[in-house]
Amino acid sequence: MSKIGLIIGREFNQRVRKRTFILTTVLTPLLMVVLMVAPVLLNKVGGSRQLEILVLDRSGWIAPQLQSGALLKLTPTDLSEDELGAPGNRYNYLVIGEDVLSDPGDVRLYTKEALTFDVENDLKSQLGRIIEKRKLEAHDIRNLSQIMQEVKTDVSMQTFQRHDTGERRASSGVLSMTASYLFGFLIYMFVFMYGVMVMHGVIEEKNSRVLEIIVSSVRPFELMLGKILGIASVALVQFLIWVALILALGTAALHLLTPDALIRSAAVPGVVPQMDAGTLAAIRQVTDGGFLLKLFGGFLVYFVGGYLLYAAIFAAVGSAVDNAQDAQQLQMPATIPLVFAIVVMFTTMQNPNGTLSVWCSIIPFTSPIVMMARIPYGVPAWQLALSVALLYGSFLSMVWVAGKIYRVGIFMYGKKPGFAELYKWIKYKG
Repeated sequence: MSKIGLIIGREFNQRVRKRTFILTTVLTPLLMVVLMVAPVLLNKVGGSRQLEILVLDRSGWIAPQLQSGALLKLTPTDLSEDELGAPGNRYNYLVIGEDVLSDPGDVRLYTKEALTFDVENDLKSQLGRIIEKRKLEAHDIRNLSQIMQEVKTDVSMQTFQRHDTGERRASSGVLSMTASYLFGFLIYMFVFMYGVMVMHGVIEEKNSRVLEIIVSSVRPFELMLGKILGIASVALVQFLIWVALILALGTAALHLLTPDALIRSAAVPGVVPQMDAGTLAAIRQVTDGGFLLKLFGGFLVYFVGGYLLYAAIFAAVGSAVDNAQDAQQLQMPATIPLVFAIVVMFTTMQNPNGTLSVWCSIIPFTSPIVMMARIPYGVPAWQLALSVALLYGSFLSMVWVAGKIYRVGIFMYGKKPGFAELYKWIKYKG
């Protein structure tokens, strides 16, 4: 264990002292916060430009009901269509057909530049509502406006998740889906990034002949395990720094972008800013200590387990080849389960208890990502226990397999082994 500890310390110190580690650790969370905040800042600073459109209404009853807003300035015009579209005129204009009530497609818009989705959707929505209102009025129903106002209903539904103990906790489908995607993708990114780092580290040391000296005093199994755990400690430190920086920068940005009145009202006991039931459920769930413990605890367990499993696989790949080009061919089978897990993750967000989702959350090669996509929705305890046991058991088995490949592969140069030859290396005794 003392030898493994020395290797872990060497791997950790070698990587955290690199300039690239310091730069990525500081700049990555800063870039993430900037990407989240930039659209809001740009919208506040630049705003959206109002598009002025002249309306030629041949029906005679639509133009007076069109409303200008932040996106559109709609102005009725007496100019003819020929005058509006004459060469040299740079008008934006809308032509509404005379019989638009029976032919809603008789509406044409001419602009000097391509429309944004928001502008087009705003204009189409206004025209649709006006025509629908006219059609309803044709039925000559008394007090139609009052009836429509009374009938209109906005359902505000609070959702709760029931547990076997009888406890009920606030639940938000949007928050669960967001957490599933975010934590699943984070595990994919970290496992792949640091697993490949292990592989390249082994290849570099193999090419420099360092391993030939090290293995004279350390068993290949100890060397590989130390390298995997050393880089795992780098990954955990970097991740914790990222979380702290993102929380600090994100909180500061939130205070800068959120109106002071809203912050003051939220801070006063007993005063809750007006919000719908879905938003309120999301806030209750995200402030639920049990939910956060389950979410972040699950992330830690599956991030570490997924990394250890795939780091052992990538380490075995690195010890079997002596250059990055040859490693890509052997690396492909290792990355296919990760990519497949991302695909299943999207299915899991829609059906977390489906057969495919359940099995992929138990199978070790896909469980780190898929199980994290299921955890926000609630997972039976026996499935979690089985999944974790298989994941860490597979890691130990893969360490043994990778150690077998290490023992032979670190002394092989200039030859790219196939899968059949790798199987022979695993079967070697001694």
